[in-house]
Amino acid sequence: MPTIKEQKEIDFYKAKLVEETEVLQNCQKQHRVNSCMLCKEVIGCVTRKTYVNAVYQSMNKGKGGGFEF
Repeated sequence: MPTIKEQKEIDFYKAKLVEETEVLQNCQKQHRVNSCMLCKEVIGCVTRKTYVNAVYQSMNKGKGGGFEF
C-alpha cells in the first residue's frame, strides 16, 4: 500500500496528465484535427511534447529511466 507521500505523488502525476490531455485536445480542436499526426505543426510542437512528457511521468511517477519508442 502506498504511503501518503507516494499517494500524493501519484495524484500529482495523474492530475498533470489530465491537465495536459485537455490542453492537447483543445489544440487539436483548434487545428481541426483528431490526431497530432495530421497537424502540419507536429514537428517541434511544444504542446505535444509536453503531453508526451506528462504521459511518461504518469507511467513512471517521476522515477526517471529511458523513454524510447
